[in-house]
Amino acid sequence: MDNTDKSYLICAGLSLVGSVALWFFVNREYGMFVGLWVPSILVLWCGHRIKLLHHQIGKNQDHG
Repeated sequence: MDNTDKSYLICAGLSLVGSVALWFFVNREYGMFVGLWVPSILVLWCGHRIKLLHHQIGKNQDHG
């Protein structure tokens, strides 16, 4: 796991914690809004990983 992966996971985790805090202590609607960021961040991370894997596979096929 490289630093980019850690960054995505930290952002998703902080969004989850922030969402729960907003839900209980500020406003439920704000908590739901921030809570929607978590799956969005994780989908961006998956897309990033797929792009990297696709690039690696293409590089391996050129040399193989």
